[in-house]
Amino acid sequence: MTSESSDILTILDVKVYPGESKEVSFDVAKLHTSSSVDVPIIIERSKKPGPTVLFTAGIHGDEVNGVEIVRQLIAKGINKPKSGTIICMPVINIFGFINLKREFPDGRDLNRVFPGTINGSLASRVAHKLIHGVIPNVDYIVDFHTGGSGRFNAPQIRITKENKNLNNLAKVFGAPFVLYSKNLNKSFRSTCYKLGKPMLLFEGGKSFHIDDNVTNSGVNGAKRVLYHLGMLNNKFKVSKPKKDCVFINESRWQRANFSGMFKASISIGSHVKKGDDIGNITDPYGKFNQFVKAQNSGYIINVNESPIVYQGDALFHITSKLKRQP
Repeated sequence: MTSESSDILTILDVKVYPGESKEVSFDVAKLHTSSSVDVPIIIERSKKPGPTVLFTAGIHGDEVNGVEIVRQLIAKGINKPKSGTIICMPVINIFGFINLKREFPDGRDLNRVFPGTINGSLASRVAHKLIHGVIPNVDYIVDFHTGGSGRFNAPQIRITKENKNLNNLAKVFGAPFVLYSKNLNKSFRSTCYKLGKPMLLFEGGKSFHIDDNVTNSGVNGAKRVLYHLGMLNNKFKVSKPKKDCVFINESRWQRANFSGMFKASISIGSHVKKGDDIGNITDPYGKFNQFVKAQNSGYIINVNESPIVYQGDALFHITSKLKRQP
């Protein structure tokens, strides 16, 4: 492992000693108005040695539910470890967060420019600073995301296949679903994987929205991971997941056969059988009502909550192949 609390921790050239609490500025550039943007990295260290865990959110500026999860970890004091070090970065893409947009002002997706370059675009510079100034010091990363605009994700952890360490951590986190997915090129997760930094990527809810169930799933999962690593303060209790995690090998999108007004009739996280009615598409004039039937059996892990859809739009993400718990 890369760091222990018995050592001096250096984040962006700032030294943090065992037992210290410190905020380190992650400023990269000013706003176009010349105003400074204060983006704090919140660091809490125990005097007792242990791992270093990084909680991140807001890589996409419109994914506010992830920001809320990390905010609660800080506000409740969960980030004050019994041993080791906890680093929290609630908003990485502050420029997108200010404007409630997914991308940076130049239209670039931060999660497609890692590891970044020191003299590149604004997004690339932020990626470079994160990878070179923060990531070398951490042992584990939990990165919180949400679904796209209008598409609600069931709380889920995404990891790559054939990684026993990540399998165990995902099971400890205890989200309802664990989805095996490939690392996307130039993503934060892919870059950390290449650097040997284990990451759990959490997805839950949708953009521009804060959902209590998603928030609770994220906060409780973070507590379970910290407890597993011997880092959770004794004043916090850890609850067991209500159900065992469902590990998903494959899933598929079911798309609209018609354009019109759409309404789902099945709850997120539900199990459906092939042929079940799971929604309907109507026109504004009351001339037709097309029922949407499940094309295969599985769990509903994403639902399109947009009231208007076009032919070919994704309506439901349904699991197609499950795996026994590792």
